[in-house]
Amino acid sequence: MTLPNDAPLQKLQFYVTTAYTCGYLPKKLAQSLIATPQTLVDGRVYSGLIQQGFRRSGKFAYRPHCEHCNACISVRLPVHAFEATRSQQRAFKKHAPLQATIREASYDAEHFALYLTYQQQRHPSSLESAMPQEDEATQYQQFLCQSNVDSVMVEFRDAQQQLKMVSVIDIVMDGLSAVYTFYDTHDKASYGTYSILWQIEWAKQLGLDYLYLGYWIADSQKMAYKQQFQPQEKLIEGVWVR
Repeated sequence: MTLPNDAPLQKLQFYVTTAYTCGYLPKKLAQSLIATPQTLVDGRVYSGLIQQGFRRSGKFAYRPHCEHCNACISVRLPVHAFEATRSQQRAFKKHAPLQATIREASYDAEHFALYLTYQQQRHPSSLESAMPQEDEATQYQQFLCQSNVDSVMVEFRDAQQQLKMVSVIDIVMDGLSAVYTFYDTHDKASYGTYSILWQIEWAKQLGLDYLYLGYWIADSQKMAYKQQFQPQEKLIEGVWVR
């Protein structure tokens, strides 16, 4: 399978993975369409792929390709039309004192420690308790630190310079892509909401049009928060519609 219209995209080939357990819908199996070779998926190529519903995990660009399910819907925010709710405005004001530092995507032991704590609190089933920490570190690096595109890690610290949150972000031709965010779950805070609001503002500063939020699934509680950000566009049958 090849994609038309753009010459760099025409050089890609695509394969469908074997079925695996869906991480969002119980008792469902999922499959993905993978773009290969991954060395060709640079910033320009990925900018085209993300417009067609692909996402990045490490150096792999993929899109859901399930035989009997189309629940995963790509969503993006047109940042210049975004209107924050009152609760979002309060969250932005509350966390505005956090100091944001934009860094190159790379391994940092302090980031990794925060990531482990976040996973243990929010997604305990995603960590294998018997896995040695060095293997967990390798998975973390492959997932979030390795990239063939323009990727950054934004760290957020409080007044005491304590690390509170890290957001992994890709910069594509027409917007930002929110890859992953992890934060201090012990605080009574709205870090996840603030991260998206911060990325919206950064996209505006860069003169970009969109913030890509990945996939939304109507029946997945994990995805429900994405609908709180409006207006947004969904990729329906290859067309972005508001």
